Amino acid sequence: MQLLELQNLKKYFATQKAVDDISFSINEGSIFGMLGPNGAGKTTLLRMITGIFYPDSGEVMFNGKKFDPQSDFRNIGYMPEERGLYKKMKIGEQAVYLARLKGLSHAEATQKVKEWFIKFEMQSWWNKKVEDLSKGMSQKLQFVTTVLHEPKLIILDEPFSGLDPVNANLIKDEIFHLAKNGSTIIFSTHRMEQVEEICDHIVLINKGKKILDGSVNNIKQEFKENIYQLGAKTLPENLINYIFEVVKHDNHQVLLRLQNDATPNDVLKHFLSQGVEIQSFNEVLPSLNDIFIKLVEDTTKARQFQNIQ
Repeated sequence: MQLLELQNLKKYFATQKAVDDISFSINEGSIFGMLGPNGAGKTTLLRMITGIFYPDSGEVMFNGKKFDPQSDFRNIGYMPEERGLYKKMKIGEQAVYLARLKGLSHAEATQKVKEWFIKFEMQSWWNKKVEDLSKGMSQKLQFVTTVLHEPKLIILDEPFSGLDPVNANLIKDEIFHLAKNGSTIIFSTHRMEQVEEICDHIVLINKGKKILDGSVNNIKQEFKENIYQLGAKTLPENLINYIFEVVKHDNHQVLLRLQNDATPNDVLKHFLSQGVEIQSFNEVLPSLNDIFIKLVEDTTKARQFQNIQ
């Protein structure tokens, strides 16, 4: 079931098309990656989803009806890239205060904050001020205040910024746990390896337009280039053959691009017929980073060409 649907959203600032006719939907329980270079329109899009900005045209549908910031904001947790914590306020009081803004009673908020502080080993922070925290520690606090009211939709904009590997894994595990329990998560970042590891669906935005939308597995299959990696105890010196092109090789491993409608079985038969002892053989799918760079470069070149015309 769809939790969020964006229908032909547009947002202009003066002559700049920050968001230019973007549509996509997000299913309940999905971890959805929103990708794009700086200035692509991601932040503007997130602010329209949360009701901070109103679209110039188009609709945001939330839980089957038109999004209403007055009633739906309690079902959303938003962790912006620009952190919004009060530097002079004590951490425990601040977390309780923010939870109460989302509709929790003082007793409920205090209990939830204590549970999360124990989970993240933050109990000793209660009377500290935000200005006394490191960037990574304040990042953990911001995450807690984003999710503790158990929102249906959680929006995380660069959530791992400033975190060491241990705390990054802590947040990552909690993202998986929240999704497993039914939360829908939008994960906005420029770190492709994190998206590849965490997200099941992505949308790629460039210069205000959507240029890619789909499941991570389907996208990688769509952009694969018939490249296979073969590992062997020893490879023959002469690797030239009409059924494949050698992309890269050494004495024990070769990267091949299939040619002339050849199949993986044809490659295996070829090497076995030469007495090669094969140790591994697998298809190499492109990384999201490779796909991202290719599509962003292609759309930029296309727009430059259109401007020339």
